[in-house]
Amino acid sequence: MYKVIRKILKYPRLTQDYPFRKLNTANFAAKAMIDPARCTGCGQCADRCPSFAIAKTETGSYGINYDECVFCMLCEEVCPAGAVTVNDKFEMAARTRTALRCSPLVVDERMVQGMPYEIVERQLHDRIHEVLGRSLQIREVDSGSCNGCDYEINALNNPFNDVERLGIHFVASPRHADMLLVTGAVTRNMEQALVKTFNATPDPKMVVAVGACACSGGIFRDLYATRNGIDCILPVDIYVPGCPPRPQAIIYGILKALERSCNI
Repeated sequence: MYKVIRKILKYPRLTQDYPFRKLNTANFAAKAMIDPARCTGCGQCADRCPSFAIAKTETGSYGINYDECVFCMLCEEVCPAGAVTVNDKFEMAARTRTALRCSPLVVDERMVQGMPYEIVERQLHDRIHEVLGRSLQIREVDSGSCNGCDYEINALNNPFNDVERLGIHFVASPRHADMLLVTGAVTRNMEQALVKTFNATPDPKMVVAVGACACSGGIFRDLYATRNGIDCILPVDIYVPGCPPRPQAIIYGILKALERSCNI
């Protein structure tokens, strides 16, 4: 007993309070933004972008398609005018790919201004029980990723994030799942397996695309061996951009999927 008490005192509680409280994002580097007032239109950011996520808008300025962005921050480094800056906004999960893209597609104004906390402030645990009447069961599906997003999903179960405290559990079979977390660009060899997994999941079910590859194909977009995102073959409820998205961004995406199922 003495050893147990000594260990408790030596190692303090590390589990975070997110999403019940805001995180300290002082050291976060997440979302890149292009200031049209400072942009000279030189196009260096677009030319150097490894995933071709930067494109011209109808106004002639440049914007970022976040569903394709791999968050490498190279655009900030190469911009001679200092028009590109990287902020700490990691809560970028969106209900449509349109909301993640620059003009001429419609831009979600909440993305521009920073995602509000009216959703995060709610009790996730209570929301899960309101929607399902029990805990949320998730099946993670790797449809052909580099495993970066899978590592972040695995981190959801570590003592720091501990999603089980929120009533979220990962299951081995899609037949027991309420939600599919899908990573990867959907390789041709995994396409049939993904469809079978989706069909085996009982209705009503939610699908969350995790990472740039699942959202749009990422750097593997338009290749002969992959599809351009999982929405080419499956209906997607929430898109979580990033390469890879941090665990808290995935938690936010799960929460937003539950909000959608409540039709709020």
